[in-house]
Amino acid sequence: MPRALILSADIGAGHDLPAELLAHALRERSAEAVIADGLSEMGRLTHVLGRRGVETILRGAPWVFDAQYWLIQRFAPTRRLAAAALERIGRDGLLRLIARERPDVIVSTYPGTTEVLGRLRGAGRVTVPCVAAITDLAALRYWAHPGIDMHLTIHAESRAEVQAIAGPHAEIRHVRGFSRPEFDDPPARAQARAALGLAPGPLALISGGGWGVGDLRRAARAALAAGATPVCLCGTNDALRARLQRDGIRTEGFTTRICEWIAAADVLVHSTAGLTVLEAELCGTWAISYGWGFGHIRINNEAYRRFALAAVATTPELLETELRRALAFPRRRPQNGTALPTAADAVLELVNGR
Repeated sequence: MPRALILSADIGAGHDLPAELLAHALRERSAEAVIADGLSEMGRLTHVLGRRGVETILRGAPWVFDAQYWLIQRFAPTRRLAAAALERIGRDGLLRLIARERPDVIVSTYPGTTEVLGRLRGAGRVTVPCVAAITDLAALRYWAHPGIDMHLTIHAESRAEVQAIAGPHAEIRHVRGFSRPEFDDPPARAQARAALGLAPGPLALISGGGWGVGDLRRAARAALAAGATPVCLCGTNDALRARLQRDGIRTEGFTTRICEWIAAADVLVHSTAGLTVLEAELCGTWAISYGWGFGHIRINNEAYRRFALAAVATTPELLETELRRALAFPRRRPQNGTALPTAADAVLELVNGR
């Protein structure tokens, strides 16, 4: 029975959920799967900086995150220094974890652990295949690495950037399976609205991701001005939720019914991009990125525009314009949503082909 070690990170839900879904799918295929928090396993310093530090900065000083991102990911000299430092700090913890779990394959859903894994695999210190699960569209430095055996993407459009980082002969698979299974066959809009008890009429779903970041208040006002009822998803940000409720705006906290909410909406306004933009496409819901264009989101926004996968608004006025456009022209659902191979099958093919 093949055994998979899946490395995630408790940063919002964008890494943990894909890890959990992959583990479940592997177990359904009679494989063993263990999930570990890569940040914690790499040591206290990486956990403090990567988890607690990031959450504090994202909520309170996003411009600091922007500067850090440029230094760590975009400026080559400091990027190389940061990557080497990350490996030095985190390698011993990861190697101990790997020795303890003795996996047949390792999958990383978090770019920080992918970078360290790729370096260790390339140096021969990790001897089992390593897989990178890439759930962003662009800004893929650290998500991809030449030492990684297979890269799994949720967007076909990511291939060129992965190859530029990992090399022209990198194994790249476009897969499904990092979103909840409901997105393989989302409910019709009327069915989703009935299940959620929503009234008829245009609906704008406004999300700040798992941590509730971004300009949700002004996004809600823009939705009202465009003629839609706003519903704000605040994740775990209870303070934000309380402020919006005082303004008379309907809110939801962290929810597992995200497929129904996106399917029910005419348009999704999202602050942090990632998997949710793809999920909106699968539900036939227009997506607009607005409210938090810092760091990797800025680069992803450029790619959303370039590939016409989502609209991008930089001001409340532009957001209102994009909302009106989305409400006037309903989006069609893709017809081949389940045609792609699953991530779990790709991982097992790699193991069985050793």
